[in-house]
Amino acid sequence: MKFSLATSLLSLATLVLGASRTTAPSGALVVGSGQKYSTISKAVSALSSTTTNEQIIYIQPGTYKEQVYIPALKGPLTIYGSTKDTTTYSSNQVIITSGFGLDTKSTDDLTATLRVWTTNFKLYNVNVKNTRGQGSQALALSASASNQGYYACQFLGFQDTVLAQQGTQLYAKSYIEGATDFVFGQHAQAWFEQVHFGVLAASQGYVTASGRVSNDNGYYVINKGTIAAAAGNTVPAGAYYLGRPWGAFARVVFQSTSMSNVINAKGWSVWQASDTRTGNVIFEEYGNTGAGASGTRATFSKKIASPVAIGTVLGSAYASAKYVDASYM
Repeated sequence: MKFSLATSLLSLATLVLGASRTTAPSGALVVGSGQKYSTISKAVSALSSTTTNEQIIYIQPGTYKEQVYIPALKGPLTIYGSTKDTTTYSSNQVIITSGFGLDTKSTDDLTATLRVWTTNFKLYNVNVKNTRGQGSQALALSASASNQGYYACQFLGFQDTVLAQQGTQLYAKSYIEGATDFVFGQHAQAWFEQVHFGVLAASQGYVTASGRVSNDNGYYVINKGTIAAAAGNTVPAGAYYLGRPWGAFARVVFQSTSMSNVINAKGWSVWQASDTRTGNVIFEEYGNTGAGASGTRATFSKKIASPVAIGTVLGSAYASAKYVDASYM
């Protein structure tokens, strides 16, 4: 059999793109059965809180039933999950899971399965799940510090799945699942790059709930994403809205995103009938496609003439930031 140069290059590219990560990087704290650290929390506790050097945690395949809190550190932290393909969340082999809701905890943050309070943080190929289900705010992730990057991860919940709360944050080639306000927060400047949003069976739902207040930097931009019913879920056409304003100055943009018919023709919703909060919102769209991108949108939203640049959200020097991994962009 003869192979052309093009075929050989394609095969090489496929191998590079589908690279696995099944062994720990040099110097990493290793979590897993038979390792020094049997839980992720124990590895986090062993980290230095004073070094300015990068620290690494590597997690072996398995389901870890724990809440993980990562406090502020002096230097960067990277956590890698074992995977057969680093480029996609579909091959992840690590799951962190817990099931707390606001009915048992005093704040949204304290319900989160993963609470990240440190800067210059990166997470790769880890699935984070809150199993609480319908009936209470119950976070998978509380991202409560600046300069955080999440790559090829899954975040699974029902209400308030991801709290993007503070500073610059990047979510790339990841999956976020939920039904009610499942991307929310107040102050974060968050960019969602090629993220798939899976919506659960519900008669009505909302993808985002920006809590931005006047003169705040809070900004959510969903770029080149997709929105569709989560696997195994039957969702009525028009059941979901792109967002509603938790804060009176909510600011959210969906651009170049494919939307199935689960998205309502109005696109955007008021907070509630008796408290609309729409007078100062910035709800915008650019270049979206699919059945859910068409229709007469809400009067308090608008189509924009050009897309928002990533530097507008993450800063003009974002490309050189330690938390940004350009290979996922």
